[in-house]
This record gives sequence, C-alpha cells and structure tokens, in this order.
Amino acid sequence: MPDSASPPQRLPSHTPTCMGCGPQNPHGLQLVVYRDGDTVYGDVTFDERHIGAPGLAHGGAVAAACDDLLGFTLWIAGTPAVTRSLNVEYLLPVPLHRPHRIAAHIASRDGRALHVMGTGTGSDGVTRFTASAVFIAVSADHFATHGDVSGFGELLQRLADTSESCPDPLGGRP
Repeated sequence: MPDSASPPQRLPSHTPTCMGCGPQNPHGLQLVVYRDGDTVYGDVTFDERHIGAPGLAHGGAVAAACDDLLGFTLWIAGTPAVTRSLNVEYLLPVPLHRPHRIAAHIASRDGRALHVMGTGTGSDGVTRFTASAVFIAVSADHFATHGDVSGFGELLQRLADTSESCPDPLGGRP
C-alpha cells in the first residue's frame, strides 16, 4: 500500500444489500474497502458459498469480488461509475478460507472512461489473480432510469460532496 499522510479511509458500501460489499446481504462477499491515497483495497476470504473445484474459489466469485472492489475507484475519480468491461487473469488457483487482498487504482482516464487495474494477493504474498476494467462515469440519473436510486441512501450525495471538494487527480472530465 502506498504511504500517505493520513490513515486509510473506510469507504461506505455501494448499497446495504450489494452482493460484494453490502453488510445486509448474508449471501454476499462482505467486502470492507479502504482508500489510501490513489489506491482502494479490501480483503476477501472465499468460503463454501463460493466453491468451484473442491477447496477452491469459483472463478465467477473471484470476478465478482474484483468487479466490486475495482468499482470503489469511483471515490478516487469523484463520480458514480458503472462497469463497461472486466477482465480477470487467473494466475493460480484461489484457495478457500485464506484471505486475499484486492487492491486497485485508476491507471488512466479518457473522458468518462476510467481504466482500472487491480491485483489479488494472498496473505502468503502470492498474487493469484489480476484484473483490469473499464468503468464509465454516469450521473445519478442513470440509476434512477435503470434501477432504484433510493437504495443508495446517502452514497450519491456523499460522492457529490467529495467531487466538489476534490479536483480529479487524473485531470479528466466527469
């Protein structure tokens, strides 16, 4: 993790029932995510709910964890964003019951497109997967049109407050 002047900031879940980070979703991954400068990170431990081959995490569960964690880079960009594409490179099998830290950062920004990179490293120091994604910055209207914006609670307002007080570190336009 990069050294920063302030301690890491715990970020709020996307929604209380989010499959990746929602504390009210008993079937979810229960990710708790932090921001440290221009990096977001969280630890995930896959269990029997996420099994693929015996003793190993299902690739779809790994991809879901990556999608959710990489999506937290919206706090760096200062805008809501949605996944356009996600690519996961499975380097080694991911064992159940062993924590893995997923860390991500924005590699570049081109207009509304955020190009994000991440790694999944076990507590043993072995990187077992990497991920790259493109997220598209959207307004809150996107969620009102295609979903239920009320499920976000105060998240969108907190994000709007953040983007007004912090310039975009990559110089892109939201």
